Amino acid sequence: MNPALKKLRFSVKPLPVEGSRPVELARTMAVHPLTYQELPYDPEYSLYAGRLTPEKMSNATPDEMYWKARQEIIFRHTGEHPYEIAGPDALKLLQRIFPRDVSRVKTGRCSYQFACYEDGCMITDGLLLRVADDRFWFAQADGDLLSWYRAHAIGLDVKISDPEVWVSQIQGPRSMELLADLLDRPMPDPWRYFDWVEVRMAGQDVIISRTGFTNELGWEIYFRPENDIEMLGDLILREGTKKGMILTATPGFRCRRIEAGLLSAGQDFTSETTPFSVGLGKFIDFECGDFIGRDALLSADRTSRTYGMRVVGGTAVRGSTLKQDGQAIGRVTSSTWSPYQVCGVAIVHLNGNDIGVGAIVEVDGTDGGTHLAELCALPMYDPKGEIVRGISTTVPNGPEPWAGIAKDRASETA
Repeated sequence: MNPALKKLRFSVKPLPVEGSRPVELARTMAVHPLTYQELPYDPEYSLYAGRLTPEKMSNATPDEMYWKARQEIIFRHTGEHPYEIAGPDALKLLQRIFPRDVSRVKTGRCSYQFACYEDGCMITDGLLLRVADDRFWFAQADGDLLSWYRAHAIGLDVKISDPEVWVSQIQGPRSMELLADLLDRPMPDPWRYFDWVEVRMAGQDVIISRTGFTNELGWEIYFRPENDIEMLGDLILREGTKKGMILTATPGFRCRRIEAGLLSAGQDFTSETTPFSVGLGKFIDFECGDFIGRDALLSADRTSRTYGMRVVGGTAVRGSTLKQDGQAIGRVTSSTWSPYQVCGVAIVHLNGNDIGVGAIVEVDGTDGGTHLAELCALPMYDPKGEIVRGISTTVPNGPEPWAGIAKDRASETA
């Protein structure tokens, strides 16, 4: 890569229309209906699943966004793109697309799912909602599944469509308190992790799910075309602000999802990695039928080569190479700074299976230097997911710094 390109970042910026002959882009970029709420904060966007998602805003620093998610509440408009799969053969198609048994997902429940190519490597992932017996929504991450659905729906009685649904996330310890204030009726009961339900909010029927991408307590709202999206969005923002809520961009969840081991499509897994190699093998059900990629996965190496990593005194460069004894052993797939652990945190993918948790490695830092780092398990804390399920209600008062690498171990790699 040309050195000049390494000093630049590329983003999408909202610009005013110029005169009577505006510039028309070759391909449109779909904009969340509530994007206007972000405009006062000099936002920058990236393209995600064919939609824009906010990457940067000036209303808060990354650290401030992180602490809002962990201590109070955040509001984020996502680029997730729900597609609808409906009809008598909807289940049959989805059993073919996904390696996890869809038939076990009942109406009113959600399910984490991912799709694979014939060679067992991954396309993308997302959240499946069974909205009726023969009707599903799949809110997908970055990647193209629409063409994949259609290519494998030949001969099936199924309709694949875009329901024009937009997703926003409300996450943090005070998220359920806000939801209770917003609803016209009492809170849903039961209201379990990965439930979805239609509720009444400001006189309108809206769908919400008890899910998110922070591993903090939270919920997501699915705005449908029949909803007054601006009225609902402004209501959520207005009432949430009273509880300390702010709008956030990617920094509002990046660190927390890395600490939780939540993988990002196109970064932590790609078309070159199998579910096993990135630690998602537990979501494969070989008994659920002849799904795409099954034969390849049956004979695949089932060892995970994805780990967390804590960095001494800096933040790892995403995409940089991990080294041990001067040899390349893997790469950084996601990286940021943790205000809670007071160190760099990352998700890494190793080339082989000969090292693991506790290994000391070297990595390039964003400051231009080389840093020592230690591989760790994912998630980095809360291994049973008690925070997101509301079992643990302890809110951190501030940082709990990582102890770092013991001096005797660090000297071994010097």
